[in-house]
Formats: sequence, structure tokens, C-alpha cells
Amino acid sequence: MTGRGKAGTGVDPGEGTGSGPAPGTGRPGPDRRSRRAAAIASAVLFAAVIAVIAVTTPWHPLPGTVPGGAVPVDPARDFSPAEIARSRAFDAALTPRAYAGLAVGLVVVLVLGLTRLGSGLIARCTAWPRRRSLRVAVAVVVLTTVLHLASLPFGVWGEAVLRRYGLSTQSWPAWLLDDVKSLGFTWLIYSIALLLLYWALRRFPRYWWTGAAAGAFALVVAVSFLYPVVFEPAFNDFRPLPQGRLRADLLAMARRDGVPVKDVLVADASRRTTSLNAYVSGFGSTRRIVIYDTLLENTPPARVEAIVAHELGHAKNDDVLHGTLIGALGVSAAVCLLHLLLSSPRLLRRSGVVPDGVHGGGEPPQGNPGADPRSIALLLAGVAVATQVGMPVQNLVSRHIEARADAHSLDLTRDPATFASMQHELSVRNISDLSPDAIERFLWSSHPSAPERIAMARDWARQHHVPEPPPRRR
Repeated sequence: MTGRGKAGTGVDPGEGTGSGPAPGTGRPGPDRRSRRAAAIASAVLFAAVIAVIAVTTPWHPLPGTVPGGAVPVDPARDFSPAEIARSRAFDAALTPRAYAGLAVGLVVVLVLGLTRLGSGLIARCTAWPRRRSLRVAVAVVVLTTVLHLASLPFGVWGEAVLRRYGLSTQSWPAWLLDDVKSLGFTWLIYSIALLLLYWALRRFPRYWWTGAAAGAFALVVAVSFLYPVVFEPAFNDFRPLPQGRLRADLLAMARRDGVPVKDVLVADASRRTTSLNAYVSGFGSTRRIVIYDTLLENTPPARVEAIVAHELGHAKNDDVLHGTLIGALGVSAAVCLLHLLLSSPRLLRRSGVVPDGVHGGGEPPQGNPGADPRSIALLLAGVAVATQVGMPVQNLVSRHIEARADAHSLDLTRDPATFASMQHELSVRNISDLSPDAIERFLWSSHPSAPERIAMARDWARQHHVPEPPPRRR
């Protein structure tokens, strides 16, 4: 079936000296020494990721002790039975879609990557281009489109749920247009990354991963900086917040916080959603406060200021920069692991990149078959697994960072009652999950729940000897 037999010399296929030339290059293919070096480099980079996470993550977002002890997290204290029931019903409607989408997405990418389906599909679709770079680009477009189409029914399912609960205001044509834009950006980013990657694979068969890791680091940083000026305008229109008290107060609060802000913009989010949100976008001279237009409709200015104060906390603590550094280091480490993936004869045979029995004799493998564009399916499977493994860690770190931004908002506004009312309004309008179970929290929760955030506001009030936010029980 997969021809996993060992070579007669007792050397694991693909682990030999690699003395033969890579196809079309005249250069030796990957050998045991380069694989060992890539494994060590990956371990060092992942250690750096752990170190940066350990140093930059606020493991105790609200420092100090709480007089009388921490306030228990209790949704029933601040949310009515009807609000709790609606949150549970919404979660019950979305959760099956989330689990099914995750399972189907992983199954499809793993089947394409670990069987001959993926390599065969690429071979058929890239039979006509003569240029290798064009074959790589076609393979990227075909595979990402297949994966996107596999996820599309679950996107439609989720959008239908949002419509049923009044959270989506988009027409189906507008939703599909956004979906096509998203797919287009996927094509662009993956094509650039993999064209460079497969060029390096052929040009430097043994140590391509050194330059590729550096390039991946630079690409992550570039995308992070370009996102506010390239990607955001593709999905939203922005206009300056009109002159008035709210604009003046927000800019004054940013100055008081020591966060330079160029402008306050309003995003036309209402053409897609009824959800409320705001964020601080950009770096340095491009930094701006962005407010959803939905937030300006009926939200009191004090609550808007509490939300913006939270977002200023992210800018004040350089959370985006730290996240970019962690992401860039993590992607660089993953690129080093890709060398092990794309030089593994067993995986290459299983995926159909190398035919069964080609390396089954006593000769060590020659060349660098991982440079074949048909290995892109195997590569994407590795990326999917790495992403899923890393997501719970990312969520854990994110929850602590969001909690620190909440503490920053409380420190800046010194108004826990308004903060608590703001969290209540956000949660009710966005139909947030008030008590996610352990699995949902592990897989998807990037923010503390609203009851946790309101409990923090009460803890902060106790620490600073001011009145606690009163219960909102109805």
C-alpha cells in the first residue's frame, strides 16, 4: 500500500547521506545532518516563544490582594433569566456548527495531505504549466479553494444562525462578496509565501529552512503592519468621528494615557452586524481609534470611553507588537519543522509525492522530492495541525491579555459601575457565551466571559475602596 519497508542497509529511507543531486539543481538533497540542525533550530525557536510568552503575558492581570476575597463569578447576579436563556440557546445553535466545521476541516486537509488524493489533484491541475513557479501558484489556488469550499457550508450555517438571532444585517450577496475577498487574500498570502518557499527548497535543498524561517518571520511582521492599511479597508469604509465632545474626550483620554493617536474613525460595521465593538489600530503615526457605528447609536458616551480605554490598554502595553513577535517566532519554528516533514520519505510516500518502492532498496534517496509542488497538500496538512495545536495556547495567553486591558480601563476611567454596565451591554447585544464549558473555553475562548469581567470590576472596586457595581438582577 504505502511501501514503508526499510532500506536493506538498515538506514531509514530519506535519512541517508543525501549525496545525490536535487532534481534540476545538481545540488545534494536533504541529509541527516540538516534534519538534525532543523530540529535543534525549531526547539530553540519554540523555547524563545515560550520565553516571550512567559515574560510578556500578564499572569496576574489585577495585581494585589482583594479585601474580603475575590468576588465569585455568577452570571445570575447581573443577567436576567431571559438573557441567560438566550445566551444558552445561541450557544447551542452555534456549537454544533463549530465542532462539525472543525472536524470536517481537519479531516479534509489531512486526507488531502496524507493520501494520494492531494498529490493526484495537484498533478492533474498542474499538468499544463511548464514553469514550476506557475505550477506552485496553481496548486496553492486549487488546494486553498478546495479547503475553502469544504468550510463554506459551515460558514453559511453560522451566518444563518446570526441572521436568526438578529446579529447579521448583510444580504447574502454581500456576505458572499466578503467570502470571496477573504479567499482572494488567502490566495495572495499563500502564493507569495509558498512561491518563495519552493524556490528555496530547490535552490538550497539542505538548508533552505534557514532562509525560509527568516523570511517567514519578516512576512508575519509585514502582514501585521500592513493589516490596518491594506486589509481593513477592503472590508469596511471608515470616516472620521465628527467634531464634538465624544471625539475630544477620547483624544484627551489617549493623551492622558500617553498613547499617541492620529485620529478617531467610525467603521461602517452596521452593514454587516448589530454587534458592538471598538479597537485601536495601526502603529506609531498610523495609530487610530476605530469605533463601530453600531456603538454610537444608543450607547452612552461613558460606556464608549470605557471600551476605548480597554483598547488603549492594548496599545499602552504593546500587545500587538508582542503578539506579532510571538507569532513570527512560532511561524519560524514551524518552518524548521517543515524541513522534517518535507524530507520524510514515509510521509512523502504516503502522500503520493514519492511512488511506492522507489526508495525501498539499499540505496539512500537522492535529491529533494519535497520540492515537488505535489507536496503542497502535505505541507498544508502540517500547517493545519500546527495551527490547531497552537490555538489553545494562543487563547490562554489572549484571555490574560484581555483581562489586563480590562484592568487598564478601570485604572484609566476609575468607574467600575460604568465598566460593568458596559460589559453587560456588550454581552447582551453580542449574545456572548456567559459560561463556556471547559472544551469551548480551551478551543475558542480568547476573552474572559462577561461575568468574569464584571467580577474583576468588583474586585478592582474593593481594592480601591470605591462602591462596587450593583447587581443588575431583574
